[in-house]
Amino acid sequence: MRILFVASEALPYAKTGGLADVVEALPKALVKLGHEIAVFLPRYRGIKSNTVMMPSLTISQGGRLRFPSITSGTLHHGVRYFFLDDPFYFDREGIYDERGREYPDNAERFTEFSRAAIELAKYVWPPDIIHCHDWQTAMVPVLLRSSYGDDPMVKALPVVFTVHNMGYHGIFPKDALERASIPAGVFYPGGLEFFGSVNFLKGGLVYSDYLTTVSPKYAQEIQTSEFGFGLEGVVRARADRLVGILNGVDYAAWSPDKDALIPMKYSARNMAGKRVCKQALLVEFLLLQDNPNRPVLGIVSRFADQKGFDLIAQIAHDLLHEDILLAVLGTGDRKYEELFRALAQDFPGRVGVKIAYDNKLAHLVEAGSDMFLMPSRYEPCGLNQIYSLRYGSVPIVRATGGLDDTIESFDLQHGTGTGFKFSEYSGAALLYTIRQALQHYSDDGIWKRIQLNGMAKDFSWNTSATEYAKLYEAARAARNQKEVPSSN
Repeated sequence: MRILFVASEALPYAKTGGLADVVEALPKALVKLGHEIAVFLPRYRGIKSNTVMMPSLTISQGGRLRFPSITSGTLHHGVRYFFLDDPFYFDREGIYDERGREYPDNAERFTEFSRAAIELAKYVWPPDIIHCHDWQTAMVPVLLRSSYGDDPMVKALPVVFTVHNMGYHGIFPKDALERASIPAGVFYPGGLEFFGSVNFLKGGLVYSDYLTTVSPKYAQEIQTSEFGFGLEGVVRARADRLVGILNGVDYAAWSPDKDALIPMKYSARNMAGKRVCKQALLVEFLLLQDNPNRPVLGIVSRFADQKGFDLIAQIAHDLLHEDILLAVLGTGDRKYEELFRALAQDFPGRVGVKIAYDNKLAHLVEAGSDMFLMPSRYEPCGLNQIYSLRYGSVPIVRATGGLDDTIESFDLQHGTGTGFKFSEYSGAALLYTIRQALQHYSDDGIWKRIQLNGMAKDFSWNTSATEYAKLYEAARAARNQKEVPSSN
C-alpha cells in the first residue's frame, strides 16, 4: 500500500511537540511492514531541499493566484520526504507563531499546504490513502470532498485523520473562507461552521473517512464535554469511525542500553550506568551531591496548564519540604518559567531548571531521574512516561488519556505495576501520590521491582503500525463503497 502522510511537523526536520515524533516513527514502522510511505511537510526555514519535483503549482487563494513549488528531500529509513516550498509563508522564525503570537495568516498558509498535498497526490506521488494529522492538514479531506469532488484522479482517495490534541482547533473568522479560497458550501453547522467561526479541526472530523486518536482512553475522553472542547457532539456522531491507537516509542533512540546521548549506558540486567547518569544530572542541574540516594524527580515538558503545572505550582513548597531534588527541563508559559526560576533561587541545590528545549538534556533527565512527573490535566498519549519506564525512572502520572493506558499502578501485595497514578485533578491528590512513591523508594527491594516491571514493558511501534495498516484497509473499503461519512 502507498500511504501519504501530510503533517505540519516531523523529525528530523521540524518539531514543536509529540506530533513530530509520531510522524517520524510511524512511517518507519510501516516501511518495515512492507508499505511504501511518503511524508509531505512545509519547507520551513533551515530545511535543505534542492530537488525540484514541481517547479510551479497554481494555487487559487483569495481572488489571486500563488505559485509555490514542491521539492524532494533525502530518503530516511526508506521513507520519502516532499516539501511545499513557499518562502513567503514558511520561511519564518516560527512554525505556527512568533514570540507567542500566532501568525494571522495561518488559515491561508495551511490551506495552501493542504491544496499542495492533493496536487502532490495527483501528479508526483499517487497514494492509495492519505493520512492527515491535526488541524493544520484538515483542509485535505475538506477540499477532496468539495473542490476536488469531481476530479477523477483524487475523488476516491480515502483519508484517515488523526487528532493528536483536541485542544487545538485552528479557529478563524468567517472571512478566512474567502482569504484561503475554501468553498463557501462547507460553512454550515454540519461542516466547518463553529459558533460563527471557521473551525479547521471540525472539518477534519467531519470529512475524513476514519478518525484516530493516539490512545484508546483519549478516544473515549474526547466524546465528553470535559475533553471535547465543544466538538464532543461531532466526535460522538462519528464514533463508529473513531479508533484509538496508542502511540509507540522508537526504542532505537529511547532505550538506555542503546542511548548514545547519556554518560553511561545501562539495562535491567546491570543498572550501574543509571547511578552514573544520576550523578551527571546532579552536576548539570547544579543540584546537591552530598547524598546520592536522595530521590530526584524529573520533568521534561512544555510548560502549560494542560500539563498540570498549575498543580505543581500549588504544591511546590509543600513538596520541597520532602527530602527530594527537582530537575526541570522545558519551555512554555512565562508564569511557569518564572515559577521554576523562583524555586531554583529559593531552594538552591534543591531545584535545578533549564528553560530550553534540548534533546540531549531530555535524555539525561530520563536516565538520571528516580521518578518522572506528568500530572497532566489531559494527555492524548504522552511519550515521556513511556520513555521513563524503559529508563527505570518511575512515572507519577494522572490517570488520563495515554497516561492511564500505559501506566499501571503499583500493587505492593502482588508486586505488579509500573508507577503511581491519581485521578482527582488537585494538588492534594498529586502530593499524596508523590509521597506514596517516596515511601516505596525508601525500600530498595520494592523500588527495584517497580523499576524492572517498567523496563520490561514493550511499547514499540510494531503493534501500532499493524493496527494502522488494518485501518487504512478499512478506510479504502469504505471509500470504495462510497460510504460518505455523515456531516451531522
